[in-house]
Amino acid sequence: MDRTNSEHNSMDEALTKKLRILADAAKYDASCASSGAKRRSNDASPADKAGLGSTTGMGICHAYTPDGRCVSLLKILLTNYCLFDCAYCINRRSSNVKRARFRTEEVVQLTVEFYKRNYIEGLFLSSGIVRTPNDTMEQLILVAKTLRQQHGFRGYIHLKTIPEADPWLIEQAGLWADRLSINIELPTAQGLARLAPEKNETTIATAMGQMHERIVQARDERRHFSPAGQSTQMIVGADDSTDAHVLKTSDSLYRNYALKRVYYSAFSPIPEASAHLPLKPPPLQRENRLYQADWLLRSYGFSVEEIAAGGENGMLPLDIDPKLAWALKNRDRFPVDINTADREMLLRVPGLGSRAVDKILSARRHVALRMEDLARLTTGLKRARAFLVAADHTPAGLIDRLDLREQLVEPAAQLSLF
Repeated sequence: MDRTNSEHNSMDEALTKKLRILADAAKYDASCASSGAKRRSNDASPADKAGLGSTTGMGICHAYTPDGRCVSLLKILLTNYCLFDCAYCINRRSSNVKRARFRTEEVVQLTVEFYKRNYIEGLFLSSGIVRTPNDTMEQLILVAKTLRQQHGFRGYIHLKTIPEADPWLIEQAGLWADRLSINIELPTAQGLARLAPEKNETTIATAMGQMHERIVQARDERRHFSPAGQSTQMIVGADDSTDAHVLKTSDSLYRNYALKRVYYSAFSPIPEASAHLPLKPPPLQRENRLYQADWLLRSYGFSVEEIAAGGENGMLPLDIDPKLAWALKNRDRFPVDINTADREMLLRVPGLGSRAVDKILSARRHVALRMEDLARLTTGLKRARAFLVAADHTPAGLIDRLDLREQLVEPAAQLSLF
């Protein structure tokens, strides 16, 4: 009995050690979000409805659904061993890091046990490439398939797929996962060729295209296949690509493959790095500005050219958001009347989000809106004031003030511990 307990504790220690290494190795992947996934019980069999987990609700990685609810995901690599030697990757073949590898049954065990302890509600699983892309892809699929079939797991599963794998395997992954993703890695083919020569832009694009076709086909036929779509990740600051390059690539991905999201990950310097890599990371604010610009592309009707024009030499300004930057360079388009302007133009007003604009359009059908009305509809009135006309407000010369930018930039503040 003592020997059995000793072996059990030894196994637990070994699994914990693997978890520590492979959870840390997964932290560099930013594309971990569960928005867009529906509960599998909505269209599942009675047996599946009684299964484990859910894709929504409150749940060690946190992602958020579109309505703001938090979903906790176990975010790990199957292994950080890798045949590839991508210069920017901490897990590259030549990297001197601690290595570990889960067996598929260990990932299944962790996922189920963590769910039962209320630690998580889903799984984000990626991997380095071992043996061959096909072999690695088969192992990822086996984890998801085992969770679904043997444990009735209906929680969110996001699988990071390998573009070099057989298309049939990627199709199989879509049967068991809620979301699939393939990392585009870098914004340009030149950057990929220099920093990840074993990866191929055409192969990645082909795999994305095939995945998109399967998702559309399954949706039309009302079949289950990656219902939360596909996403990707780009590393920012590892090469000399400008923000305009990054956004142009993202825009192309959205238009060609209907991606749900492009995630941006600021490059982090790694030990024993290639001479091709920068010595310092990009400003973290750059990543934030790209996410804001991405939102303008997807939801506010801006083009890449318009967003890039708000900055200089293809780079977005770091001290102000890209929407305000565009407005300041297009002052001749303002002010706009909140009682008569169309939705497209209202969406371009700094300080007005899409929800506020919809509220304005609804409210102005019944009454001429005043500034006090607007204050109840948006928290961004300070930024919007100079760009708007209301029933009781005309900005006069505000829009032409030379110091308008300085007036609208939030001053830096020294934080205090007391």
